[in-house]
Amino acid sequence: MEIAPRISVTPDVVHGTPVISGTRVPVSVVIGSLAGGMTKEEVETEYGLSREDVDAALSYAAELIATTEVTPLVGT
Repeated sequence: MEIAPRISVTPDVVHGTPVISGTRVPVSVVIGSLAGGMTKEEVETEYGLSREDVDAALSYAAELIATTEVTPLVGT
């Protein structure tokens, strides 16, 4: 099931983890690789993705962050 452009979740693919559609590459791996210092081009080559796939992972992650509400614990 596509949950965002180019991002899918299927129970039998990587245990239902959001992946780049048509692959078994988790969005978290793409974001983690970029955060770890890889360039977009390196991520594309390493995981067989297109620039659009990498950009879709970034957009999906940005949307998750933008819509996540954080409630501080009392007394912290």
